[in-house]
Amino acid sequence: MSKSYRIKEHPVLDPLPEPTLSFTFNGKAVMGREGEMVSSALYAAGISTFGHHHRDGGAQGIFCVNGQCSQCTVLVDGAPLKSCMTRVEEGMAVRSLEGHASLPEDVEVGALSRPGEHRTQVLVLGGGPAGLCAAIELGKLGIEVLVVDDKPELGGKLTLQTHQFFGSVADCWAGERGVAIGHLLAAEVQALPQVTTWLESSAVGLFLDKKVGVVTPQGYRLVEYDTLLIALGAREKTLPFPGSDLPGVYGAGAFQTLVNRDLVKVSSRLFVLGGGNVGLIGAYHALQAGIDVLGLVEALPQVGGYKVHADKLRRLGVPILTRHTVLRAEPNASGEHLGSVTIAAIDERFQPIVGSEQRYEVDTLLVAVGLSPCDELLQKARDIGVKAYAAGDTAEIAEASAAIFSGRITGREIAREMGIDVEIPDHWPGLAGILRSRPGETLDFVPRTLPQTVHPLIRCVQEIPCDPCREACPEGLITLADSIMSVPKFHGECLGCARCVSVCPGLAITLVYNDYDESDGRALVMVPLEFSAERVPLGQTVVTVDMDGEVLGEGIVKSLRERPDQKRRELLLLEVPLEHKLHVAGFRVRDVEAAQAALPLQDEEDPIVCRCERVRKSDIVREIRAGVRDINQLKALARVSMGGCGGKTCTESVLRLFREEGVDVGEVTAGTARPLVAEAPLGAFVRGAEGSEGDHG
Repeated sequence: MSKSYRIKEHPVLDPLPEPTLSFTFNGKAVMGREGEMVSSALYAAGISTFGHHHRDGGAQGIFCVNGQCSQCTVLVDGAPLKSCMTRVEEGMAVRSLEGHASLPEDVEVGALSRPGEHRTQVLVLGGGPAGLCAAIELGKLGIEVLVVDDKPELGGKLTLQTHQFFGSVADCWAGERGVAIGHLLAAEVQALPQVTTWLESSAVGLFLDKKVGVVTPQGYRLVEYDTLLIALGAREKTLPFPGSDLPGVYGAGAFQTLVNRDLVKVSSRLFVLGGGNVGLIGAYHALQAGIDVLGLVEALPQVGGYKVHADKLRRLGVPILTRHTVLRAEPNASGEHLGSVTIAAIDERFQPIVGSEQRYEVDTLLVAVGLSPCDELLQKARDIGVKAYAAGDTAEIAEASAAIFSGRITGREIAREMGIDVEIPDHWPGLAGILRSRPGETLDFVPRTLPQTVHPLIRCVQEIPCDPCREACPEGLITLADSIMSVPKFHGECLGCARCVSVCPGLAITLVYNDYDESDGRALVMVPLEFSAERVPLGQTVVTVDMDGEVLGEGIVKSLRERPDQKRRELLLLEVPLEHKLHVAGFRVRDVEAAQAALPLQDEEDPIVCRCERVRKSDIVREIRAGVRDINQLKALARVSMGGCGGKTCTESVLRLFREEGVDVGEVTAGTARPLVAEAPLGAFVRGAEGSEGDHG
């Protein structure tokens, strides 16, 4: 285990300290960083199989790395804990949760005690962008706020986002990287004396007497509130197919956590399932981390994410195959980890087209097929008649910029309900709707040369909410017609400052230099790059491509432009053939790899649907065909959703099977929710109440 899979250099992120903590996994020594989660330390040591399921011996690894599933559970000093939510400590003993490891026979339990109690005016569940923005609005108005979050730092998914954000510069920091926005919001919250934060604390229950049960590092606490805001974000959906349960098949958010938060190189050859923004961005982050991305498939006729995200991947040499899906994942020679994926084209009924199968040898498959709101506590509030506000993805799945705005508006709505006269600007609701909207019309790109020394070519041709280029131009030469959803237009005399090239989140702007000596049939263009400059040294010849990734020819790297406001983005000057001057949008960083022939899908292949209990599709379909129309009955007969996640991971897949069998899901009785929406260690309920009023952050 001496080999390390840690990322030492990254074009955007600063290096992390070397690991200094020693612990063991199944008796073998492993090193971890201070504050690092066990799952990340194991992956950094090359360990991706954490154990084997007691039911069928299936290898267990990770899926969400967000505390939502139970795939990564291990024994830590004898206690079953989620490795993605447990920090490494010096000398801890970690073991696989399987037959040879058992729980201690005798456990020291203290006397039962009353839970500690805390009171606040506003309780905010969730320290992501929506929760933080709401807390800031309320705290500035002098309202007492408690923010509860289960992670060790504030920011939510912002802490994983290394790309520059779309949206409005004035209203939600568009043009800044997500990690920077997360730090800004966290610092602002922590500077407000009215706002208290409890980190590594999970809200597990909501009760009629306007109290919420919270498991904190100090024990179980009951928090009484006047107003409740639930902004717990979202969890990743899964898609059952043969082999989808293999270690190496997991969510794109889990990948970003390991790679972007913890700088662990979890893969060398990767494939992506899903063409929404999450999948497209995940693939781009992989390339930045030095991981090869062999391709991405999307079942719909076009990607659901922003075109500029897809264009970036195509330019870099990543094939994007629409109307395709993953048929199966197959293990490597050890049988313990993903070794290959087989994809195929699909028809209008989303059925595989026989003969279109292709196989790729990969060690990782990112599943990015959508998000589901973490709304169990919100539903509980509605069921028992307790009023609760919702913001961010808990209210509606959208981009992080929309979550920021959602939190700001909701915070002021809460203040108004509390009798404070605070303005909600007239344009806010409309802008919030724009930020939540899907991409609009896509226009044709018509390149043009202008009679001036230098000018930009803007390849942002899809209507998406974004204005950093307009705000960056010092002369106001880039305009948006009606709103930030409009396609940007350039007019006037360009200064050549390249600020628009530096700030464009989609890397969709280049500069064309008309004052370059073109007598020998060569021209000069500037292109943005978010990779280490060492990958394209001066004088190197690169393969140039147009905005859709089609090869144009070759270019030579002539110089590199660096300036503090480039936000860790390189600006490269390329000398290219004159006829390519208006078409060069970038260059490839990887060679496109041809797929291998593959066998067609076999009828007898039977995927795992419920990961926790290893329940297969056939087990569920058999009960549906026998007449089961109640999730509780299905749970009793087939053990679906009986595991640690409580149905959070598999319920949507089960409902999909009902639909496939011709059953209206409106006829299906929902399962009974557990009294506590997340696992709570019994030890939390027997600790004393000391320190219950303190800041847990």
